[in-house]
Amino acid sequence: MESENSFSLLDTHFAQFLAARSKFSGEEKEKFFELVAKLSSSMVAGHSCLPLTTNESALLLESHLVSVSGQTPLIVHNRHLYLHRYFHYESRLARQIKVMAGISYRKKKESRKLLEHFFGRDEAKINWQKRAAEVALEKGLTIISGGPGTGKTTTVFKIIAILLEDGGSSFRIGLAAPTGKAAMRLQLSISGSCETIELSKEIESVLPQEAKTLHRLLGTRRNSPQFRHNSNNPMGWDVVIVDEASMIDLALMSKLVDALKSGARLVLLGDKDQLASVESGSVLGDCIKSLPENTVTLRETYRFDGGIKGLAESINEGDSARVWSILCDKKNVNVNLEETNFSDHTGDRYAGYMEKVTRVEDIGIEAVFSAFVNFQVLCSVHQGERGVAGVNRKIEFYLAGKGFECKPDSWYTGRPVLVTRNDYSLGLYNGDIGICIPDPEDHRLKVWFENGDGTFQSYLPYRLPECETAFAITIHKSQGSEFNEVLVVLPREDNRVLCRELLYTAVTRARKRVSIAAEKQVIELALSRGIQRYSGLAKQLRVQ
Repeated sequence: MESENSFSLLDTHFAQFLAARSKFSGEEKEKFFELVAKLSSSMVAGHSCLPLTTNESALLLESHLVSVSGQTPLIVHNRHLYLHRYFHYESRLARQIKVMAGISYRKKKESRKLLEHFFGRDEAKINWQKRAAEVALEKGLTIISGGPGTGKTTTVFKIIAILLEDGGSSFRIGLAAPTGKAAMRLQLSISGSCETIELSKEIESVLPQEAKTLHRLLGTRRNSPQFRHNSNNPMGWDVVIVDEASMIDLALMSKLVDALKSGARLVLLGDKDQLASVESGSVLGDCIKSLPENTVTLRETYRFDGGIKGLAESINEGDSARVWSILCDKKNVNVNLEETNFSDHTGDRYAGYMEKVTRVEDIGIEAVFSAFVNFQVLCSVHQGERGVAGVNRKIEFYLAGKGFECKPDSWYTGRPVLVTRNDYSLGLYNGDIGICIPDPEDHRLKVWFENGDGTFQSYLPYRLPECETAFAITIHKSQGSEFNEVLVVLPREDNRVLCRELLYTAVTRARKRVSIAAEKQVIELALSRGIQRYSGLAKQLRVQ
């Protein structure tokens, strides 16, 4: 049996609580404890269930605390052990998604003309963006997968226009994303497409104007994990479009699908190669594997040139030799290995940003924000010399040495902060980045955040939810964001969080340039493994 020391205090106490009520004794009780503790531990790691052997399944089912589908704390299904709540989420979601995926709509003649208008006539080469739009017109569920720069939001804008032409001005379309930053990016992408793609005035007047976080879309309830909208009180949207769907965990996706009204369509956008959700499940990946008829993968990249694109592709393939070759090739002007003292290099970059901060009264807050998002340090871990805390502290000491008032753990002009907890009353969400700047009217230090419409909102520091300094942020927290240039900092030694998906996510946050500070063996270790999530969703989706 595994030592209790290998489990967290929560895992141990939870397993002890159930084992004491299992009616088992001796070795069977010890085995029961071990399996329950493993299940609890696996939930923290992002799995929705724990795989079992035939003998383990048989043992568990001897307890009155376990059943195959009943109202027991533990469920055994298809030789996997679940907490009852997560089995409910998974099985209900599988049933609902299969129904949505199976819905077909007849494509109107006008739709064919609109497809040709927005995407051109069919050619020998498959137009995958057009194919994605065709699926969205024909199916109740559409999944559009593709890396950064493959045109997912441009495609969705055209889908929205065609749906509004088809359904009329009363057709209601909701836009959402898991985080505030991702929602803002989706909103800006839709409004930006409106400036480059010509629409009729009637359609332009009814385009969705705001993208919300999923929590706002569903309607949060104070001090409750439940939402205002559910199966008994569904949302009114005819179509819901969700960006960054790889970040959505099993519980939230289940609640989203639950809250759709009968006949509503769902369009999920995401990058299957990115990190999976922080919480349990890998819903987007499971759906893509199991629902090929509803999935379209966009293959052509429009944003990156050969350097970043080649690096991202090599990371996905786990080709460490090619990754190292690309990083060391001096001909690549936008991809490089940071071999010098990255702390000094990073400090110099942020010193340029701080110079802009000192001139905020002349250049304006928007220019300061533009300067900040020009460059971002991304770390794989939070603690340690090369973690977020250590790198942020080094940058602050460096800037202080250059004459800027950057005192760690204090509020100072130019301090960037990352919100780490949602505050619905203030409209601030986990992942939002703000900058501390004196108010031009009363000169008090306030933290400014950019709104989706390009305006800015300020708050006194003491009013903010939990936040941390953001010269360096974790790769996980960067999901849904983009920066002109990123510096990816990996630890000197192996860490359990390192994997292909983590490195791919970090590299693809950059629009123009990527630098990586890492030892060769650490990169090789990261590329040697991928994320494996234990889930029964894919299998349940495939069952007829």
